[in-house]
Amino acid sequence: MDFNKEKFKNVLHYIIHKCGHKSNVGKTVLYKLMYFSDFNFFELYEKSLTNESYKKLPRGPAPMHFDVAIEELTNEGKINVKTKNLPSERIMYNYSSLEEPKIDFGDDELSVIDDVLDNLSDMNANQISEYSHGDMPWRATDDYKIIDYGFVFYRNPEYIKRNYDQSD
Repeated sequence: MDFNKEKFKNVLHYIIHKCGHKSNVGKTVLYKLMYFSDFNFFELYEKSLTNESYKKLPRGPAPMHFDVAIEELTNEGKINVKTKNLPSERIMYNYSSLEEPKIDFGDDELSVIDDVLDNLSDMNANQISEYSHGDMPWRATDDYKIIDYGFVFYRNPEYIKRNYDQSD
């Protein structure tokens, strides 16, 4: 799978446009919204939305090209990033969209992304990290390794998006 940087940037910009204004949506939440958009799409259609690679980190899956995409979107004048210092030397990143995102998605892609946003974008970083820890692709991957998309076919029922025919 070849990484589709423009598609990744467009999906990320769309997600920031739709929910970057929420006070709970920082870097960790965006990581997970991108992950579930890609992995849910893969489960449903057996192909990746962006072909991004996600690494298993202690707080959940993280997209490998996130920082590059954010930097490019910022330099292109499409988004703005603000930082705020938090206790324990942590930083909160807030993202805002400065223009309408380019929506070059099919209806099926948009449906999956919007479903992820509807169901998960109100979670804070701790909640969505904990939720991601229950997903089989993250659970089945060794720490700091790339998560295999194929593990979506072994998800627990609460994560399954595909309607599997029970008569098979």
